[in-house]
Amino acid sequence: MKILWAPWRVTFITEKKDVCIFCDNPKRNDDSLIFERRTHVFAMLNKYPYNSGHTMIAPYRHVINIEDLTNEEWMELFQLMKDCLKAIRKIMSPDGFNIGFNIGKSSGAGYEHIHLHIVPRWIGDTNFMPVLSDTKVIPEHLEATYRKLVNELKNLKS
Repeated sequence: MKILWAPWRVTFITEKKDVCIFCDNPKRNDDSLIFERRTHVFAMLNKYPYNSGHTMIAPYRHVINIEDLTNEEWMELFQLMKDCLKAIRKIMSPDGFNIGFNIGKSSGAGYEHIHLHIVPRWIGDTNFMPVLSDTKVIPEHLEATYRKLVNELKNLKS
């Protein structure tokens, strides 16, 4: 059995969640790590990433189950996923991706608001740091990744 060590995420796990970030963040004046807004969905960086570029895509509407998404939300979510994959490939050159939904608390969902995770992966991106020192190395600051994604998605549209 392989074990995924992610001790740096304990802050997220223990953080009090008074509001749904997927409902609240899009309403804020600052972009709250939201780097792309579409009609029905938006993309934001994960504040507690598994890896650099860890992206989440969610509808603005509070939806808990995939089957409750409208066709418009579903189509736009997957189009934005494709655009994010293109942008992340260009600016970060990952070797692969983990992509998926966590639905329900038992699956590890921190918020019961449907959202898609895109986690860029590199060969050898797991190392001794999390195991020996409870430390995860995220090599790029969130703000730098944010700026790159905003610019690359603009380039994709032009």
